[in-house]
Amino acid sequence: MPQDSAPSLLRDTAPARLAEPATEPARPAYGAAFDWLDAAGEARRDAGLVRTLRPRPADSPLLDLAGNDYLGLARHPEVTRGAAEAAHRWGAGATGSRLVTGSTELHARLETELAEFCGFEAALVLSSGYAANLAAVTALTAPGTLIVSDAGNHASLIDGCRLSRARTEVAPHADPEAVRAALTGHDGRALVVTDAVFSVDGDAAPLPALAEACRTRGAGLLVDDAHGLGVLGEGGRGAPWAAGLAGDGDVVTTVTLSKSLGSQGGVVLGPARVIEHLVNTARSFIFDTGLAPAAVGGALAALRLLRREPQRADRAVAVAQGLYDRLTAAGLTAVRPDAAVISVRAPSPEAALRWAADCRTAGLAVGCFRPPSVPDGISRLRLTARADLTDAQLDRAVGTIVATAPLD
Repeated sequence: MPQDSAPSLLRDTAPARLAEPATEPARPAYGAAFDWLDAAGEARRDAGLVRTLRPRPADSPLLDLAGNDYLGLARHPEVTRGAAEAAHRWGAGATGSRLVTGSTELHARLETELAEFCGFEAALVLSSGYAANLAAVTALTAPGTLIVSDAGNHASLIDGCRLSRARTEVAPHADPEAVRAALTGHDGRALVVTDAVFSVDGDAAPLPALAEACRTRGAGLLVDDAHGLGVLGEGGRGAPWAAGLAGDGDVVTTVTLSKSLGSQGGVVLGPARVIEHLVNTARSFIFDTGLAPAAVGGALAALRLLRREPQRADRAVAVAQGLYDRLTAAGLTAVRPDAAVISVRAPSPEAALRWAADCRTAGLAVGCFRPPSVPDGISRLRLTARADLTDAQLDRAVGTIVATAPLD
């Protein structure tokens, strides 16, 4: 019988080969998903770009030229009393979004008084300046809208452009003709977005020329006046007021309550129909808890104090100019300030970090801006003027900065 025709009995009854158990892939150790952070952290250390939180005591011994308390109101007795009384009466928190339980009579009062002070028809208070910029940019644009954004704009405006899903063109810094060119040929909705005073170098945007470029193409103008309110314009009414644009129907501005007014929060100001639209569409307003009453009360007290003492705005500008004059006379390279921010160039990120640390050791707090926080890649010290600084404190600050300046 041929072998291939033999009964299958022999084959069927042969001992079966046991199957080898399947090998499972090794499981990664718990936490391995974030192992890439080690390499990222090492790269930051190698580049000298590590940032560190430094909790300050209630009574810091440092002379502060790093914060944004331009008018010296954060610790003013009237401002702190306004915050304390608001917390005592309205509670520690807003308890909900402003469309639910988070709007108080105090919020409405601040909106009315701030809109009148800045020369706009209406205002809307949000929990931060960041949230205010997100609200304004995203609610006033849509897919198909053209946004023209200055290359030096704050991160909150940049993030607003990204979230808007609009087409964004970045224009060269403070260049109205580039803005005009970007708007040319676009037939739909358009919005030009700019800081009023740029937070890194302290230079001001050419608002009248930007407004003219917008109007030749029917575009709106959104101005982030975080660093202009309380410093520029008559009695600190802001950069749009100084430029003659406050209250115009095609201009919207955002401000923070955390700088010149010494409190916390953000505000959008503009035509009433713009504010009504934001209330109904801006996600960072609708879905966010309202600003805490203490912050509202503090900001309202600061605003009323500024109205009584408008000379504080002029003093802040004078202090900034004085710092610039004396530092450049000593051979340092600085940007001439248009408001209350002075930028002093450092030769490298490492030198800037060391310079700021040496100032701190000598009793002076200064800002240290390095990549990626600066769009031009240039590291610098960022100094902020305060209206309440004395001449003796200015002498001390200038002496410390010059004495600790890096040689390389």
